[in-house]
Amino acid sequence: MNQKAIVLDEQAIGRALTRIAHQIIEKNKGIDNCVLVGIRTRGIYIAERLAAKIAEIEGKPIAVGELDITLYRDDLTKKTDNQEPLVKGSNIPVEISEKKVVLVDDVLYTGRTVRAGLDAIMDLGRPAAIQLAVLVDRGHRELPIRADYVGKNIPTSGSEKIVVELTEKDQVDQVSIFEN
Repeated sequence: MNQKAIVLDEQAIGRALTRIAHQIIEKNKGIDNCVLVGIRTRGIYIAERLAAKIAEIEGKPIAVGELDITLYRDDLTKKTDNQEPLVKGSNIPVEISEKKVVLVDDVLYTGRTVRAGLDAIMDLGRPAAIQLAVLVDRGHRELPIRADYVGKNIPTSGSEKIVVELTEKDQVDQVSIFEN
């Protein structure tokens, strides 16, 4: 894989997350009764960054949880090569029933990861609403799923791959397109 371009640098990621934070607050008329839930792995870091920006804007914290969708994936046998999947567990510090849950992930592609996230959340309770926030929407949906909040739309071809790198895991903040 060859890096074709860096499409978001550190500043652009920060601006996108600030915009998403404002949109979440505006759409929900504040953050009362809201919780951010990040999908492992990078969705958690994005959710934590959004929570920090929301707390800065609103002057009060918003609950943040993390969701492990490993056992909900429809491609589990392909991903694990018949080995036992590594389940890290979910950690959502508040009851989600009757709350507005904002599911957070790094890239929206086919929609299958989000579908697994929806299934996992529904097993934990019955939220009042579920919204979706993603840093990047690259298109190519296989399921009827649409993000409520998008940092950047990046149309891609089937041979391209979007790679999100965050300092919490990768020591750099950037989003790149790679090509075969």
